[in-house]
Amino acid sequence: MSASSDRLPPGVPDVPAVVEVLNRHGVRYVVIGGWVAQAYVESYVTEDVDFMPATDPDNLGRLSAALTELGARIRTEAVPEGLPFAHDAVSLGRTKMWNLQCPLGAFDIAFEPAGGGYDYLVGHAHLVNVRGVEIPVADLADVVASKRLANRPKDQLVLPQLDQALIDRDQGAEGSPTRVESPSDRARTTVQEGEK
Repeated sequence: MSASSDRLPPGVPDVPAVVEVLNRHGVRYVVIGGWVAQAYVESYVTEDVDFMPATDPDNLGRLSAALTELGARIRTEAVPEGLPFAHDAVSLGRTKMWNLQCPLGAFDIAFEPAGGGYDYLVGHAHLVNVRGVEIPVADLADVVASKRLANRPKDQLVLPQLDQALIDRDQGAEGSPTRVESPSDRARTTVQEGEK
């Protein structure tokens, strides 16, 4: 486990540390879903982060190399440490979603999320900088549209707050999250303050 994630509470992924590996391997992706929503709705909590990668073979090959470095395993409740799996560009692209974990936390690789794929989302994405790591995140409007299309109970609960955040943003903000502190950093700050 990296030094940057050793003080996070259990279940909170160290997103900047995972992203640093993806970036170093040159993986093209956009962060989507609940982790982005947390930047706008403080009460919304997710225990993983969702990545939407570009699906061309070269990018999937770089993603496979990054997953190997991360020590990614298939996430399952039956096996807490996760299941090892072999992967390459071809095998990664054969499914719509991978639910994974590594020592830095839980994450999903989504190839066909509700609301559009990588080529659509990247055109609206914003770069945020968290602990010196640049993270491409989906635009709030795309996150709202995706959650509305998915229409899961957990999405229905947060949609009113996300709709309001979108209205607030469009009436006065510059089109990026009102703060770029990550949920991981908020959790780390809370743990550190509790230790004082």
